[in-house]
Amino acid sequence: MKTNLRVKQTKSVIGQTDTVRQTIRGLGLGALGSQTVVANTPSFRGAIKKVIHLVTVEEVDGT
Repeated sequence: MKTNLRVKQTKSVIGQTDTVRQTIRGLGLGALGSQTVVANTPSFRGAIKKVIHLVTVEEVDGT
């Protein structure tokens, strides 16, 4: 069974660098409190690691 990751933006991107802003956008987030579900792949995990100070992450079951 595959697992997915639920990513929720908990902090603002104000004062962050452009690369951090682009990474948040690439994860499908944008507004404070927005959330999305992404695949648990190395590329998404790397992007999340880059912005872990702005988001919360939890594993969810995927089908």
